[in-house]
Amino acid sequence: MRLSSKSAPPSDEALAQQAATAEVLQVINSSPGDLQPVFDAMLEKAMHLCEARNATLYALKGERARLVALRGASDVPEWMRQQDAFDPPPGSSIDCLQQGEPFVHLSDATDTEAYRANSAYRDMIDTSGCRSSIAIPLRKEGALLGVIAAYRQEVRPFTDKQIALLQNFAAQAVIAMENARLLTETREALERQTATAEVLGVINSSPGDLAPVFDAILDKAHNLCGAEHGSLFTYDGKAFWRVATQNPPSAQFNELVGGGFRPGPGNPFVGVLEGERIVHIADIRQGAAERPDDPGLRIAIEVGLRTFLIVPLRKDNVLLGAITADRREVRPFTEKQIALLQNFAAQAVIAMENARLINETREALEQQTATAEVLQVINSSPGDLAPVFDAILEKAHTLCDATYGSLGLYDGERFRAVALNSVSEAFAERLGEGGLCSRQSR
Repeated sequence: MRLSSKSAPPSDEALAQQAATAEVLQVINSSPGDLQPVFDAMLEKAMHLCEARNATLYALKGERARLVALRGASDVPEWMRQQDAFDPPPGSSIDCLQQGEPFVHLSDATDTEAYRANSAYRDMIDTSGCRSSIAIPLRKEGALLGVIAAYRQEVRPFTDKQIALLQNFAAQAVIAMENARLLTETREALERQTATAEVLGVINSSPGDLAPVFDAILDKAHNLCGAEHGSLFTYDGKAFWRVATQNPPSAQFNELVGGGFRPGPGNPFVGVLEGERIVHIADIRQGAAERPDDPGLRIAIEVGLRTFLIVPLRKDNVLLGAITADRREVRPFTEKQIALLQNFAAQAVIAMENARLINETREALEQQTATAEVLQVINSSPGDLAPVFDAILEKAHTLCDATYGSLGLYDGERFRAVALNSVSEAFAERLGEGGLCSRQSR
């Protein structure tokens, strides 16, 4: 009798696992960049197919773990709920996976050395009622990104197929996290490029006018960096002058930095004056405790600021100003955010240099035009000095932004005004009589 070469049809369990995997992949595709629905769907399927009472997923950053998804029983210790991230207790499943274990399968969590030796771990097990558990790492190129785990409240170890299913879900979670990371990086890069292009557009559309440029730079920089408040200052070699601001925190703060201010000893701006690449204070309260006499830090605390960043504006190592960014929570700026602010600082320097060159060119052209117009008056009125003197005085006062004054001739004894601009009648009469200056009055 010939035996059939066809393989046996998949079992109901295998079909359920395939269907669950397909559904999770569908969630990944339908919510690009949004991990929460992916994690929730994954845990829901894992809990059902592994016959677990509850399932959790932790994300890891460095040595710390953060609970990002929980399905089923919600009995977790209060210290895990209250903290954004926590240090995994020694001997816990997460701790073992951090040491490189391929997975951690506990037949009875209460019958372990970690349970007997560590109170935090014991609290976690007792609160959740966990007895049997399986924890699978989420790894990419050897780095531990997270942990997916399933728990039972009775002593009933998980099967090899259930462990393999959780490993498959862990692989899907890594794919989803990597996709989200790439999408986020792409979106952030596009936002940065768009913001940079928009600021350059403002620079081009307002040549020589720095106010709209500074406003645009602050608006884009602070939105992309998640800053709640900040300012842009110019520096004239003696004092800092605030020329643009975003969400000023209080009138008191405005009074401190509203006019030109010279930072005193210990003020964060001193670091910029001394050539620091950036000045980054992660927690202003800690800085104020170290420098209690600094009024700037004291006021910053009073208005609720916690994290503070200063990025200098420099050209050829010459300090031209600074951009500040503040937060009302202790949340240091990332390297990417600092680099973004430095890029905007470079744009501010370009705008300032363009404005300087445009103003110098305009001033030179105005001077040349004024000189040509005076020469034209000289040529058109030979022998008649009055219109020449009037033209000279008018052009000189316009170019020098003078309000009033005179042009005087010296006859060897005294000065006599021969052209006047915006002076009173009495004063004009005196100047005309030679009252501007004389040998006797000197």
